[in-house]
Amino acid sequence: METKELLKKVKKIEIKSRGLSSQIFSGEYHSAFKGSGMAFSEVREYMPGDPVRIIDWNVTARLNKPYVKVFEEERELTVMLLVDMSASKDFGTRNQLKQEVVTELCAVLAFAAIQNNDKIGVIFFSDKIEKFIPPKKGKSHILRIIRELIDFKPESTGTDIKLALEYFTASIKKRCTAFLLSDFIDEDFERALRLANKKHDLVALRIYDKTEKELPNLGLVPFVDAETNAIKWIDTSDKKTRTHYKAKALRQEGLLKVIFQKAGIDATDIVTDKPYIKPLKALFTKRGSRR
Repeated sequence: METKELLKKVKKIEIKSRGLSSQIFSGEYHSAFKGSGMAFSEVREYMPGDPVRIIDWNVTARLNKPYVKVFEEERELTVMLLVDMSASKDFGTRNQLKQEVVTELCAVLAFAAIQNNDKIGVIFFSDKIEKFIPPKKGKSHILRIIRELIDFKPESTGTDIKLALEYFTASIKKRCTAFLLSDFIDEDFERALRLANKKHDLVALRIYDKTEKELPNLGLVPFVDAETNAIKWIDTSDKKTRTHYKAKALRQEGLLKVIFQKAGIDATDIVTDKPYIKPLKALFTKRGSRR
C-alpha cells in the first residue's frame, strides 16, 4: 500500500476509534479492567471505625494524633492484543471483511487503554508468531499498531491459537489483560486457553461473517479454503445442504462457548455486518458489574 493511502486510512481509523473510546467506552473500560493492586496515596486523621492495621504509627507519633494511611487502586495495566492474521481474516460478504473489523476493534481498545494510562502491546499470529510489538504507552505507539494492522502481510496462512497463547504466556511475565481476536476456526487450544487465563485476564472476541453460520441460496458455488486454497463446490440451492451447514456451525459455536466457560473466559461474538459497539459495551458493562 502506498504511504499516502496508508496514512489516510490510519487517520480515518484514528478519528473514529478515538471518538468511540472517549465517548462510549472510557467509563466501561475503567470499570471492567482493574489494576493489579493498591498503592499508598496519602495520610489523614483517624476516624472511629478505621481498622487499626492502616494506622501510620510514624506520623501518629510525630503529630501526637492518630493518622491512617489512604490507599488507591494501582490503575496502570498492561493490555495485550492477540490478533489472528490467518488467511480467513480476509473473508467477508456483508459490510466489512473480518480484518477490517479487527483493525477497528484493536484501535478502539488501544485508545481506551492509553486514555486510562495503560500500556498496550500486540502479538500477530497465524500458524506461527508473525510479529510481537512490546507494550508501550503513547499516541505514536498506537498509530504504529494501527499501521501494522492495516498493512501487515503475514508470512503464513494457517491458524494456531495454541501456539499464540503459549507464546503470550511465556513472553508476558507480569499479569495483564489480554484480548484474543479471532474467528476461532481451529482445534486443540483449550488447555493453552485455560493456562493463559490462569496467569492473565483473558477476553475472547470472536469475529465472524453471517455466511459462516448460514448459507444463502445461490445455486452451485465454489468455496475456497483461504488457509489451504482447497476448492469445494457446494450446491447452496439444496435445502438439506443448507440445513446441514447451519447445524454444523451451531454445534461448533456451542462447543466454543463451552470451552470459554470451562476456561473461565469472558467472550462475545462480533459479526461483520453489524456494529460492534453494542456487544463490546455489553461485555464491558457485564465485567464492571462483577467488580
